[in-house]
Amino acid sequence: MDQSGFKLTYATMFNPPEELHVRFDKALADVKARLGTEYGNLIAGRDQSADKQFLDRFPADTNVALGRFQKSGAQIGQEAIAAALEAFPRWSATPWQERVALMRKVAALVDQRTFEIGAAMTMSVGKNRMEALGEVAETADLISYACDQMEKNNGFISEMGKDPIPGVVSRNTSALRPYGVWLVVSPFNFPTALTGGPVGAALVSGNTVVAKPSSDVPWSVRLLAECFRDAGLPKGVFNLVTGPGAVVGKAMASSPEVDGVTFTGSYNVGMNLYRLRAKSDYVRPCVFELGGKNPAIVSRHADISKAALGIMRSAFGLQGQKCSACSRVYVEEPVYDKLLNELVDLTEKIVIGDPTTRAVYLGPVVNRTAFRNFQAYSDELSGAGKIATGGTILTGGKYARGFFCRPTIVTDVPLNHHLWKHEMFVPIVMVARVRDLTEAMREANDVQYGLTAGFYGSREECDWFFDNIHAGVVYANRAMGATTGAWPGFQPFGGWKASGATGKNAGGLHYLPLYLREQSRTLVL
Repeated sequence: MDQSGFKLTYATMFNPPEELHVRFDKALADVKARLGTEYGNLIAGRDQSADKQFLDRFPADTNVALGRFQKSGAQIGQEAIAAALEAFPRWSATPWQERVALMRKVAALVDQRTFEIGAAMTMSVGKNRMEALGEVAETADLISYACDQMEKNNGFISEMGKDPIPGVVSRNTSALRPYGVWLVVSPFNFPTALTGGPVGAALVSGNTVVAKPSSDVPWSVRLLAECFRDAGLPKGVFNLVTGPGAVVGKAMASSPEVDGVTFTGSYNVGMNLYRLRAKSDYVRPCVFELGGKNPAIVSRHADISKAALGIMRSAFGLQGQKCSACSRVYVEEPVYDKLLNELVDLTEKIVIGDPTTRAVYLGPVVNRTAFRNFQAYSDELSGAGKIATGGTILTGGKYARGFFCRPTIVTDVPLNHHLWKHEMFVPIVMVARVRDLTEAMREANDVQYGLTAGFYGSREECDWFFDNIHAGVVYANRAMGATTGAWPGFQPFGGWKASGATGKNAGGLHYLPLYLREQSRTLVL
C-alpha cells in the first residue's frame, strides 16, 4: 500500500505517516459499529448458512463478540467443492491474461480496503495496528506478485527444441496447466496473507479454490473473500467455508475431488493432513508450511544494539505467534551480558494492552489454549533456568477479560532441554551463551525445523552464516527483525526440513509453478 509516498511493509511500519493512524481510527469506528453481524459461507457466489453458528470473540476482551460465523459440517464442505469443480472447466479455459486482469482487480480492492480489513484483523487476531495493516498490504502484494509472475513467464508456455529427425518437422511445447480444485487451509496468525497469497496463486494459475480459515479468526478472511467476490470472479471459482478443522476441514481434505492442498499451521496437524492425503488413489500436490523454531546467532563482532532490537521485534511481534518468530538466541560469550542487558531493557519498555490502541505493541495471545500454554511453559522454564524478565500473565483491570502475557526472556536453560526444540508459539525467547560460532551453528541447526534464522556479525561471518545455516529464509544484521519481516518479491518465504514441503518459497520466483502441472506437447507439422 502506497500512501503519501510511504510504502507500507513490515520493514517500514515503524515510522508511518500520521494519516495512517487517522484512517485506521476511522475504520476501527466503522467496524465496531458492525460488531455481532452474522456472516455466511460464500459458495458459488452466494451467502449460505449452516445449521449451527459460532461466535468470534475479541481476545483482548472476550465479552466482545465480533461476529457470528457458520459452523459448517462435511456436507457444506462437499457443496463448496462441487461448486469449484463445476467452475473449473470454464475458469481453466479462460485465457491467462483475463485471469490476471481479474486478479489485479482483487488486489486493488484489497488495497482499497486495507484499513477496514486491518481494523477487523486487529480485533480478531490481537495484532497491533501496524502489523495488521502491514499484513493486508502484504496480501495485496502477494496477489499482484502472482500476476506479475504469470505475465513474466508468458503464462508458462514455452517453445522447446525441434526433433532432429530427417524429413520430420515438429513443434514441441512445454505448457504448465492447472490441476483442478485447490483447498487452502489458513492459520490464525496471518489470516489474510496466508489465505490471499495461496488463493491468488491458485486462481491466477487456472485452478478453482475452496478456502477454510482458522475458526479463531474468520472475520478478516470473510472481508478478504468479499474482495474476490466483488472483483467479478465467475461463480464457484472462489468459495469460502468456515467451521471446525477437525470436521469440515478434514472432510474436504479427504475428498478425491480436491486436487491440491495448501496448508499453513502446526507440524502435528500438518503431518496428519499429509498422511490423510497419502491415502488418495494417487499422489496429489501438498504445499505445506509447518512452523519453525527460529534461531538468532550473535557474534562477538556484532552491533549489539542492532542485534537486541532485531531480536526483540522478532521474538515479541504478534506475541511470539509467528511461525518465523525468534525463539532461540545463541550469543558468543564476550558479548553475552551486553546483549542480554539491552534485550531485557527493550523488552521491559514494550507497551502491552488493547491492540487497537496506537501506543500498544503487544496485544493478547489468540485464545485460552495459548494463554494456558504460556503459563505452563513459563513455569517449566523457571524451574530449568532463570527468568530474566516476564514469565507471568496479566490479570485485573484492563487485562481482566483478555489473554495477556508478559514478554519473557529465559536464560541458563541447559541446551539439552526439550523446549530448545519445541515450537511454543507464545512470547517467550530463550537465550544461551556459547563459546564460539561453531557451537552456535551446531545448536541452531540441531532441530527438525528450518524456516527462518538471523545473524549479527562481520561481513565475512555473514557469508559463513548463509553457507552453513539450514533454513529457507535467512537475514543478517537486520534491525527490522532478526528472523521476521519477509515481503513478496524481496524475501521469498518458505522453509526447509519439517518447516516446508516443497523447497520453494511463497512470494518468490518458483512458487507459482507449484499450482501447475507440466504438459509436453508435440505436433508433427
